[in-house]
Amino acid sequence: MVPELTVTDFMASLSFYTSVLGFSVMIRRTEPDFAYICLGEAQLMLEQYHSSGWNTADLVRPLGCGVNFQIEVDDIKQIFTRVIENGITLYRDLNDNYYSIGEKNACQREFLVQDPDGYLLRFSQYIE
Repeated sequence: MVPELTVTDFMASLSFYTSVLGFSVMIRRTEPDFAYICLGEAQLMLEQYHSSGWNTADLVRPLGCGVNFQIEVDDIKQIFTRVIENGITLYRDLNDNYYSIGEKNACQREFLVQDPDGYLLRFSQYIE
């Protein structure tokens, strides 16, 4: 699954995802502004809001209410440090959480942050 996020300020969003979070641009188009980006195996698409887009309702901030995008990474501390160094407000601080998986418990180190439009991103790393 590759989510496509409608954004209100494309350049601000693209800068946040690439300069702050470390995503790479795989595809970039204009009119409307669009980028297919990746971080490891995680992939997202960003598209500038436009009136002929797939808009099912009025966009009201924060965008994406009711969903968080879990992005599994190999080195969460590196991304966390970049977020902090850029002065980005955390939605939830870095923490270890334990989840029951059948008869076992799995540990995920995770933190949550909102992008410039308010989409909630949950970065996580499985801890052995």
